[in-house]
Amino acid sequence: MSVTRIISIVLLVLSLGLGFYLVNSIKSTIDDQALIAERESAIINKLMLIKEAEIAYLEVNGSYTSDWDKLINFIENGKYPIVQKKERVVTLSYGADSSIVTYDTLDIISAKDRIFNAAHNVNAANSGTFVEYNIKIGEQALKGAPAYTLNQDGKNVTHKFKENGKVTSRKRFTEGMPITKGQLMMTIEETKFDPNVDISRLAYVPGYDDVKFDIYAAEIERSNQLVDVIEVKNPRPFNPARREDNEAKNRKPLRFGSKTDVTTSGNWE
Repeated sequence: MSVTRIISIVLLVLSLGLGFYLVNSIKSTIDDQALIAERESAIINKLMLIKEAEIAYLEVNGSYTSDWDKLINFIENGKYPIVQKKERVVTLSYGADSSIVTYDTLDIISAKDRIFNAAHNVNAANSGTFVEYNIKIGEQALKGAPAYTLNQDGKNVTHKFKENGKVTSRKRFTEGMPITKGQLMMTIEETKFDPNVDISRLAYVPGYDDVKFDIYAAEIERSNQLVDVIEVKNPRPFNPARREDNEAKNRKPLRFGSKTDVTTSGNWE
């Protein structure tokens, strides 16, 4: 075998080896990025659930909680009152107006129902006359899909849903009935979280068996007033770029809320 042929074979082997290495390296990077995206999506969903539970807990108990057992028990066994606020303006004896606010409890539902589901009213976007509904009770409404049709200034206009959810009720309208802008048309109910989620694992970061979210809840003073604050964050990011000392706000460990500001915003939003 000639020297030239040997060199050619060696170069071919080296080329194939280098090609395999590069392809494998690229695939590994893509796989790692996909795994990070999948895990971060699960973490964000868990943080959103915790946030919704904390907000409901605050509305019922007057403060947030940093006790995971209390929060879990609230989700599983707590009650949530549906309260209607009414405001009435009266004229006092000396001529000034005074506002009287009253609260009526319309219903009491489970805390879990309040946290996992949301009801959305679909109100008339414009005034006109009723033509038809484009969806039936019990059907699933999709954001951007046709909801109802009104005749506006002689032209039929189909209005679309702004939220997702199942249609739970519709107002009884017949063709030709006048509709006023803002009038309630129907109600839809949205399921915000997986109802089969394991609430007992609420405190744990998805992807780990024994790592809990860091949670902080306190009452602090702001502008001479006491306010409630909450912060929940992932203490062990999967993404190496999300280390705590990263200067970019949107690359810090996934979290919502703040220890110093009155907010429940997440840094993924």
